Amino acid sequence: MEIGIDSFASAMYGSKTLSSVDAMEQLLDRIVQADQAGLAIYGIGEHHKKEFLDSAPAVILAAAAARTKNIRLTSAVTVLSTSDPVRVYQSFATLDLISKGRAELVVGRGSATEAFPLFGYNLHHYDELFKEKLELLLKIREQEFITWSGKFRPALQNQPIYPRSSQEKLPVWLGVGGTPASFVRAGTLGLPLMVAVIGGETARFRPLVDLYREAGQQAGFSPEQLSVGLHSPGYVAATDEEAFADYYPGYAELWTKAGRERGWPPVTRASFDAAADPKGVLVVGGPAQVAAKLLRHSEALGGVDRFTFQMDNAGLSHEQLLRSIEIIGTKVIPRINNAMAHGEIVKF
Repeated sequence: MEIGIDSFASAMYGSKTLSSVDAMEQLLDRIVQADQAGLAIYGIGEHHKKEFLDSAPAVILAAAAARTKNIRLTSAVTVLSTSDPVRVYQSFATLDLISKGRAELVVGRGSATEAFPLFGYNLHHYDELFKEKLELLLKIREQEFITWSGKFRPALQNQPIYPRSSQEKLPVWLGVGGTPASFVRAGTLGLPLMVAVIGGETARFRPLVDLYREAGQQAGFSPEQLSVGLHSPGYVAATDEEAFADYYPGYAELWTKAGRERGWPPVTRASFDAAADPKGVLVVGGPAQVAAKLLRHSEALGGVDRFTFQMDNAGLSHEQLLRSIEIIGTKVIPRINNAMAHGEIVKF
C-alpha cells in the first residue's frame, strides 16, 4: 500500500493566519519532508477560495519537483469540468519533465463549485462537461496529433499537443465521491480510482468499489489494472491521546464551518469520537492505531493500493505536520509493510 498526503495549501492554522508567502514556503518544506521520510505521493488540490492557495496546483508541484527526488507528485483533484484538457495535459507533461517522470493526475468533477462561475461554466452541465473533457484528456495522452470535436470546446483538427510527458503514459486517476456512475465510469475506462471518504464508515463504500471492479473486468481489464486509492482526513502523533488532543479542536472548527455552508450538523466530541473509532473515517491516532486502521480499511474495501492523508486543514501547526510526516514514514509505513508481507489481516 502506497502512503501519501493530499494538501489544499491552507494558510489557516487555527485562529492564526499565515502570510501567503510563509504558508507556501512551509508547504514546500512539508513536501520535502515527505520525500525524505519515504512517503510515496504528495497531492495538491484545486480550490478558488481565499483560505486556500492551491488554485494552480501544477505550479506548486513544479516547485516541489525541483526540491525532491523520489516522491510522486499529483493533483488532488484537478477540476477537469472547468479546465481545458489541452492545458491540463501540457501543464502536467511539463511537470513530468521537471520531475523526471514523477507526475500524476487525479481528475474529478469537483465537490466545490466555485470554479464554474469563475470560468464561465454552467452547473447544469456538471456531468456533461466532465465526460467530454475526460475523453479529450485521455485521447491527448495517447496521441500526439489530435482530431476531435465536442460541445463545450472548439474542435481540434490534426493538432499536435506539446510537450509530451516523460512517462510513456501519464498516470490519470479518477477522483470520485459517492456517485455510482462515477465508479462505473472509472472501471469502464480502466482508470485507477481515488475514493474521497470524508464522513461515515469507510466500509459502506465497498458496494461502490465492487461496481468499479465489475465494470472494469467487463471492459476487459485485469484486476491488477484496477487500482483503488482512498483519501480521508487523518493525522498521526506519538500516541493516540496526543493525536486526538492535537486534531480535534481545529477539525471541529473547520467542519462546523463547512457544515453551516452545506447543511451538515455541527461537530461534537461525540461525533468526532465516532468518526475516529475503528470503523470510522478519521485516520487519527498513534502509529499502531493508524496502521491497523489502514489495514482494516483495505480489508473492508477488498484491497487498497494507495492511501492519502488530508491533514493540513485542522488547525495543526507546521511543526506538528512535519512531525506527523516523519512518524508516518518511520513508524506507520514499516508497520503496514511488515503486516502485508506476513499476510496479516486486521478484522474489521
